[in-house]
Amino acid sequence: MSEDLSSKYVLQTVGFDARFPNTNQTRNCFQNYTDYFKCITAKGEDFTPCKQFKKAYNSLCPSARIGKWDEQREAGTFPASLEP
Repeated sequence: MSEDLSSKYVLQTVGFDARFPNTNQTRNCFQNYTDYFKCITAKGEDFTPCKQFKKAYNSLCPSARIGKWDEQREAGTFPASLEP
C-alpha cells in the first residue's frame, strides 16, 4: 500500500525576519513563543494571525525548550510577561 505523502504534508519553515538577521535563531524562537501567547490572550486561540506565531515557534524552537516553557507558564515562573 503506497501512499504519496507529499500530497498529505507540506513542509515549510519560517521566512526571514529582519528583527533577527543572525543565524542563531534563539531570540526569534523565544519572541514567537511569547508573541503567540500574548496574541491568544488578546484575541483568542481562533484568531488566525496568532496561528502564524505558533507555526513559527514550532518550526524554530527545540521541542524540549517548548516543553520547559510550557511547564514554566503553568507554574507561573515563565521569565517574561505574556500580557498583551
